[in-house]
Amino acid sequence: MEKEFAPVRLDIRAFAQSPGPLVGREPLARFARITAECHGPVDALAVVWSARGEIRAEQTPLEQIWLHLHAEVPVPLACQRCLDVVDVRLQVDRTFRFVADEDTAAAQDDDSDEDLLVLGDDFNLHELIEDELVLALPMIARHASCPGATAAPQPDFGVAVAGRPNPFAALAELKSGAGLGTK
Repeated sequence: MEKEFAPVRLDIRAFAQSPGPLVGREPLARFARITAECHGPVDALAVVWSARGEIRAEQTPLEQIWLHLHAEVPVPLACQRCLDVVDVRLQVDRTFRFVADEDTAAAQDDDSDEDLLVLGDDFNLHELIEDELVLALPMIARHASCPGATAAPQPDFGVAVAGRPNPFAALAELKSGAGLGTK
C-alpha cells in the first residue's frame, strides 16, 4: 500500500523516501495573500502544483533531503499603465535543501547555492507554495501593449496649479522687500 501524504502536514523525510511526486490542484481563493493582489474574479482559477522529494548523499556522509517544487497559476492583476486587468501567469520552479535547524540554515545560507529550509515533522507545503507564488508576483504588472487608452491626466489637470504663484518668486519678493536681498 502506498503512503498518502497531506500537503498541509507533510513528513518531509518520509516523503523524500517515497517514490513519485505529490500533485495537486487547489482553488486560487485558498491562497489569501495572492488573491488580495488580484483585480478580477478568481473563482474559476486554480493553482496547479507538484512536489517531488529525494534523498541525496552528495559530498557528505550524511543524507540530504531535497524538495523540488513546481507551481503555476494565472492571476488577474491591475496594469500600472492603463489600470485595466492584465492576466499574468505566475510560475515557480524551485529546489530546496532541508537542514536540521535554524542555526545550521543561518550558517550555510551564504555559502549555499540552493534555498535552505528547516526540517520538521509537519512541514506545510501549502504555505511554501503560497510564499513562492507571492515572491513570483511582478513588481509592476502591465500589458506588453495596452489594449485601450492609457490612464492619462484629465484636460484640466494642472489648471489649479498654473494659477498659483511660484513659491520661489514669492520668497524672492519677501527677501527683497525686507532688505534681505543678496549682496
